[in-house]
Amino acid sequence: MSTKSRYRTIGVAGAGAFGTALALAAARAGRRVLLWARDAETVASLRGQREAPRLPGAKLAEAIEAVSDIAALGSVEALILAVPTQALRSASTLLAPALPAGLPVISAAKGIEQGSGRFTTQIIAEVLPQAVPAVLSGPSFAADIARGLPTALTLASADAALAKSLAEALNSSALRIYHSNDPRGVEIGGAAKNVLAIAAGIAIGLGLGESARAALVARGFSELRRFGEAHGAQAETLMGLSGLGDVVLSCATAQSRNFAYGQALGQGKTPAEASGGKLAEGAFTASVLVEMARAEAIDMPIAEAVASVIAGSVGVREAVADLLARPVRAEN
Repeated sequence: MSTKSRYRTIGVAGAGAFGTALALAAARAGRRVLLWARDAETVASLRGQREAPRLPGAKLAEAIEAVSDIAALGSVEALILAVPTQALRSASTLLAPALPAGLPVISAAKGIEQGSGRFTTQIIAEVLPQAVPAVLSGPSFAADIARGLPTALTLASADAALAKSLAEALNSSALRIYHSNDPRGVEIGGAAKNVLAIAAGIAIGLGLGESARAALVARGFSELRRFGEAHGAQAETLMGLSGLGDVVLSCATAQSRNFAYGQALGQGKTPAEASGGKLAEGAFTASVLVEMARAEAIDMPIAEAVASVIAGSVGVREAVADLLARPVRAEN
């Protein structure tokens, strides 16, 4: 049986901007899509208006069916979990009774769970032991994917053959999917880049200029590589789409929620004010990333500075001054 005929029906759990964008992308790849949302009101709106409330101007394709009944997901051949990292465990627990054994479950979240220090595929493995975990990540904005603008992502699973077949099923002329057998590397890139984007945003918010941003991004990527290598990530993954590629995108523009959050911090807003009611995954990831780095004696001064600012233990200017006051050392 060909890949295209195997994965005819894809489930997407989470009807936010990114989940809806991925549902649109799967429909473009010729899949039938069940877009699940917990809120029946959201589902009714999606069915009636055929418009995504978080993606102005994006119309749902005919191949997408919005559902609120978890039982409907029992018919899917693969499931994308497009919910925030800190909600992934509860969402997986809720959906567990409906999911068949052996189902590929793909995390589209970018973060590390607070408290447990678990990566997203680890959460899936714990809560859904009957599932086969995978992760989808890379440089992408929901609005770009929804509009069908050219985008490239990486889909990774410890089962290399599964990663390849899922990538082939979701690939289209607008969305290029590469496959990998290094889910940990993909997860680390997606999680750590959010913290670096906050640092880049702080630099711009403080008016430190483009040279400072470039320095933070370069040195921050060195931190990401050290952390990744200590946790078994492949160097090629960290240098690829889900690592360096996502760092470049997220640290470059306020279209990134994490960059915008950091920029607001740099402009003097408190951590509570800086979010503006929008989710910045890096705000939750920073502290656990630093805890994990300290446990392995991994030097991550930029991540530590971001975590300290978010915790309110230092101000943004003090954090920058501390970074600049670090002893002179060799670059590598």
